Amino acid sequence: MKVQKGFTLIEVLVALLVFGLIATAAAQVGSQYISSYERIRDKTLAGWLADNRINEIRLEETLPGISESSRDTDYGPFRWKVTTTVTATAEPTMRRIEVTVGKYRGDQSRPVPVHTLSAFVGEN
Repeated sequence: MKVQKGFTLIEVLVALLVFGLIATAAAQVGSQYISSYERIRDKTLAGWLADNRINEIRLEETLPGISESSRDTDYGPFRWKVTTTVTATAEPTMRRIEVTVGKYRGDQSRPVPVHTLSAFVGEN
């Protein structure tokens, strides 16, 4: 009598099920890693843009007037909208600066807010 060697159909199906579960879990971890990387990258670039805008205002010779302005800019491989809001404070020689940075995604006409930075600027 000859003994046959090999796997039964049930054993093969169980092995495929285990492999499928492992592959699904690996795909989810990879997807979470990519979205986390993109979020951190966008926050970092937006933070740099906001910090640059506040430093531009600090370097001006005069105290900025109360206003709100926006400008589109390319930074890195992306298009951004930088909105600067200057408001009065209780101290007349100081202004509150708030810079909001939004990222244009794909063909969207409105940017998605990514980062907001606030600072105070006073007369020299």
